[in-house]
Amino acid sequence: MQERNMTSRNTTTKTYSLTTVALMAAVTCVAGPLTIPIGPVPVSLVPLVILLSVYILGTKKGTLSLLIYLLIGAVGVPVFSGFTGGIGKLAGPTGGYLIGYIFMALIAGWFIHRFYDKVIIQFSGMVLGLAVLYAFGTAWLAISAHMTFAAALAVGVLPFIVFDLIKIVIAIVLGRAIRKRLSRIGIL
Repeated sequence: MQERNMTSRNTTTKTYSLTTVALMAAVTCVAGPLTIPIGPVPVSLVPLVILLSVYILGTKKGTLSLLIYLLIGAVGVPVFSGFTGGIGKLAGPTGGYLIGYIFMALIAGWFIHRFYDKVIIQFSGMVLGLAVLYAFGTAWLAISAHMTFAAALAVGVLPFIVFDLIKIVIAIVLGRAIRKRLSRIGIL
C-alpha cells in the first residue's frame, strides 16, 4: 500500500512539473509577440516572464520553459516579437537576444536560488544575466545588421536599460510573493 502511495505521489509530482513548465512556456508565447517597436530591437515583456519563470519554477524548469518557447518559435509559430516565428527570426538581427535569453535564465536562476534570502545579490545576479543577454544580442545585431558594436549597443541596449531594471524589480517582488503563496498552500 505504501509503495502505491509513493508511485501515486511521484506521478502527481511529475504531472505538476510538466504542467507548470508548459504553463510558463505558454505565458512566454503570449508575452513574446506583444512588443513596442522602437527600432530594430523592440521593447518586450519576455525578460520579465523569463525571470518570473526561473524564480517560480527554479533554474532548470524555468530554463526548460524558455527552451520550449524558443522551439515553438523556431518551427514557425508566431510567438516572437511582432507575431513572427521561424528559424529566420533566430538568424535575424534580434536572434542574439533570443539565444541570450537562455544564458540570462541560467545565470539569474542560479543567483535567485543560491541566494534566496539575499535580495541584493539576487538583483545583482539578474543584472549579470541581463548583461550577458545584452552581450549576445548586441554582438549578433552588429554582425547581422552590418553595424559597429557601438551602433548596435546604442539601438539594442541603451534604450532598454531602465525598462529592464524595472522588470528585474517587478520579478523580485512578484516572484517572492508567488513563491511564498505557493509554498504556503503546499505546491512548492
